[in-house]
Amino acid sequence: MMTFNIQRQDQYSRGELLLRTFFGWLYILIPHMIILLFVSIAASILSFLSFWVIMFTGRYPESWFEFQVKFMRWNIRVNASIYNLVDGYPKFGLDHEHEGVEFDVTYPENISRSSVLIRFLFGWLYVIIPHGIVLGLLSIAVVFVNFIGWWAVLFTGSYPKGMFDFQVSFFRWSQRVSLYMAYMTDTYPPFHGEPDGPEDSSERLLDDQV
Repeated sequence: MMTFNIQRQDQYSRGELLLRTFFGWLYILIPHMIILLFVSIAASILSFLSFWVIMFTGRYPESWFEFQVKFMRWNIRVNASIYNLVDGYPKFGLDHEHEGVEFDVTYPENISRSSVLIRFLFGWLYVIIPHGIVLGLLSIAVVFVNFIGWWAVLFTGSYPKGMFDFQVSFFRWSQRVSLYMAYMTDTYPPFHGEPDGPEDSSERLLDDQV
């Protein structure tokens, strides 16, 4: 099971919004992307090696799995900041978290060898193409929604809930596809971005009560 939450704040800082918009590429994207580039190389190597380990043992090495989760978590908190979904500077490092961003994946005791082999050979056909087409179209909508949300935050200090939830749903969907293609789960990603279960639902229940 995957837990993916980005907490919608009651109020957002207009100052941080403007700072990220004009200088985010300089003080967020460049430093994080340089380091994440090297981390991504290590993650890719581990993913390749994990394929062979799974084919022989039926298990994803747990320490490698945790590394991948931490790497994904780092990416998610940087994206959440760049898309103005959270305030605060995203911390560097695999062991850090953002209080407004929650991401975790349950470690699977076993991974299906046949499923991994099918993904390796035909994942582009039954995963990448169908999900990629839909997510590609949705990404266009995300750009427009994010643009409108930017103005809403600038003038009101609040992010419209529907726009916020739409973007979180998009990123959650995309992350499920990444997990599946990285052999970290046997569950085929559904064609939606709704939460997996109670952990993800807690954020929605909190918002509904408010």
